[in-house]
Amino acid sequence: MILTTTHNIEGHKITDYLGIVTGVSSNIKTSFSFKTEKTMHIISEAINKAKEEAFQKLKANANQLKANAVVGINVDMETEGGAYFFISVTGTAVKVE
Repeated sequence: MILTTTHNIEGHKITDYLGIVTGVSSNIKTSFSFKTEKTMHIISEAINKAKEEAFQKLKANANQLKANAVVGINVDMETEGGAYFFISVTGTAVKVE
């Protein structure tokens, strides 16, 4: 499946627009350390885990619509209390040649 933030895919023609799809991560909780470097590493891992989960859900939702690509992807991140991370990924499911 092709995933892109652009609204078209070079070398491919969009033949059908199937609808908006979203993938949202569950609440990914992290802990902190007294060392700044370690805390930054922990936060980075939590964000990457949440992002991967959200993209997997986006692809699953696009597959349900029989899409072979998602265009115009937008990624949004929110934190709650600095310890929970939520990632929301939204795009348009399409069929391309």
